Amino acid sequence: MRVHVLLSELVESAILKATGESASAVLRRASDLKFGDYQANGLLPLAKRLGKNPRELAQATASLLEQAPQFSKVEVAGPGFINLTLAVEFANKSLNTSLQDARIGVAPVAKPSHIVVDFSSPNIAKQMHVGHLRSSILGAAMVRLFREVGHRVTGDNHLGDWGTQFGMLIVGMRRFGDQAALEETPVVELERVYKLATAAAKEDSTIGDTARAELAKLQAGDPANRALWQQFVSATRTSLDRVYAMLGVEFDLWMGESAYEEMLPGVIKLLEEKKLVREDAGALCVFFNELEQSPDDLKKQEQPFIVRKADGAYLYSTTDIATLQYRHDTLKADRAVYVVDARQGLHFRQLFALSAMLGIPTRLEHPGFGSVLGADGKPLKTRNGSAITLESLLTEATARALARVQEEGLEIPADQIDAAARTIGIGAVKYADLKQNLASDYTFDWDKMTSFKGNSGPYLQYAYARIQSIFRKGEVQSAADGTIQIQAPEEWALARELMQFPDVVHEAAEQLLPHLVCDHLYAVARAFSAFYEACPVLKAEGPSRASRLALASLTAAQLQRGLYLLGIGTLERM
Repeated sequence: MRVHVLLSELVESAILKATGESASAVLRRASDLKFGDYQANGLLPLAKRLGKNPRELAQATASLLEQAPQFSKVEVAGPGFINLTLAVEFANKSLNTSLQDARIGVAPVAKPSHIVVDFSSPNIAKQMHVGHLRSSILGAAMVRLFREVGHRVTGDNHLGDWGTQFGMLIVGMRRFGDQAALEETPVVELERVYKLATAAAKEDSTIGDTARAELAKLQAGDPANRALWQQFVSATRTSLDRVYAMLGVEFDLWMGESAYEEMLPGVIKLLEEKKLVREDAGALCVFFNELEQSPDDLKKQEQPFIVRKADGAYLYSTTDIATLQYRHDTLKADRAVYVVDARQGLHFRQLFALSAMLGIPTRLEHPGFGSVLGADGKPLKTRNGSAITLESLLTEATARALARVQEEGLEIPADQIDAAARTIGIGAVKYADLKQNLASDYTFDWDKMTSFKGNSGPYLQYAYARIQSIFRKGEVQSAADGTIQIQAPEEWALARELMQFPDVVHEAAEQLLPHLVCDHLYAVARAFSAFYEACPVLKAEGPSRASRLALASLTAAQLQRGLYLLGIGTLERM
C-alpha cells in the first residue's frame, strides 16, 4: 500500500468537494510529530489562484477529512496548512497488509514500460578503474528498482570496443607486444603496449598516421586486424567478468559500439537526408547553432557534434545514434537511461536533441553523477597519480572488512568469515556510493564506509542480523504469522518509518534516486534500535509479544529487500 499516494488522493478529493476546484495535496511528512504525521499544503496556492482566504478553504477541507477513518486528528494551522495525524487502526492495517505480502506492499505500476539501462560501459583493452565504480553500482541499482516496481528492463553494457584507440593498439602490439604476457595478464599487457605506442607517436608522427591507417583497415574488415581486435576483446571480457563477479553486477546485453558497425553508413545517410549535417574541414558535423529545430540550450552551442571524421572513420557519437535506433526498432524500448558521469552532459544533450530531430520517440534520460574524490578533494587516484583499478579496490574492501569483523569480535562461524568479509566489504563500498545524491561528488573514506556505526552498509547489515538473532533465541520459526498492534511510542516511531517503504521504492525508481532507499533503511534501522531498547520482545507476553515479533519481522524484510535493491547482501549472523 502506497500510503503517501492514498493520503494525497484523500486530501485532493476533500479539496475538490470543499472548493469545487482541483488542486494538488502537496502532502509532506511532518517535520515534528507535535504537528501530526503529515501536513497538506495545497490550499495556499489554490487560495491565491482563486483570490480567497486560505484558512477558510483549509477549514472546509479539514471538516471533510475529519470523517476519514485514516486520521485520528485533523487540524488547520498557520495561514492554511492542514496537519494530519494517522489513526492507529489505519497504521496497523497498513503494516499487517505489508507483512503478509511477498512484495512488502510494493505494488507494480499500472502501465509498465520497457526500459533500457545503459551502464558501466568500460573500454576494451583497459582495466576497470574507480571511475567505473559509480556507473556500475548506480546502474545495477536502477535496474533492480525498475524491476521491483514492475517495469521490463534490459541492462546493457555498451562497451567501448570500436574507437580510435584500436589503431594505436594494433600498431603497438606489432611493435612492442609480448605474446606470453598477453596470454598471462592480457589487459595489463594491452595497457603497457598502448602507453608505449602513444609515447612513441609523440616522438614520431608517422606512427600516428600508421595507427589511423590500421584503424581504417580494421573498420573496412581487414582479416589480420580483425583477428587482433577480437583477441583484444576476448582478453578484456575475461578480466571484466572477474570484476563484475566480485561486484555482483550482471547485464542482459553486452552490445558494444562494434555491434552497430553495419548501421553506421545508414545513420550518415539519414542525417544527410534530414539536412542535419554539413562538412567542416573534411569532417561531417551537426552544428546545433545552425538548426532551427535545436532546443534553446543548444542554439548558442558552437561546438559541433562530429559524426564522421575527415578520414572517414566513425566516432562514438555515430554509434550512439545507431544504438538509439536499435533500441527503438529492435528492442522496442519505451525509455533509455544512460548512467554516465555528469561530465558527459553536453554529449547527451546533443544526442537527445538529435534523436528528437530524427523522430525517435524513445524517452531518453541522463542522470549524470558526480566523481569519487580522495581526501585531497580531487578524483581518487593512487599515490603515484594513476587510476585505482576496481579489482584492487574491491580486494582491499574485503580485507578491511575482515579486519573490522575481527576487531568487533562478531559472531560469524570460522568457515563463513571470508565470505562474510566479502559481503560486508563490497556492500560497504556500494552503500557509501549509493547513499549519496547521485549528482554530488563524494569523498572516499574507508573508515566511515566500513564502520558498524552510523549511516553505513555494515550498520544496516548488523541491524538485520540482530533481528535474526532475536528469532533464533526465541526459537521463532515465522514471526510473520503474528498481528501487529501498535501501542508504545517507540512502536509508533518504527511503524511510521516502515509505512514509507512502498512509496520510497516507487519514488526512487521514478526519480532515478537510489539514495532514497538508503535514507529509508537507515531511518528504519535507527527506529528499530530505539524500539528494541525500549520494548522487550521475547520477554513480552501474549499479543504484545506476537505483535513485536511481527514488527521485527517486517523490519527485517524491509532491510533485506531494500539492501537487495541496492545490490547488497545480508548475513544471518554477525
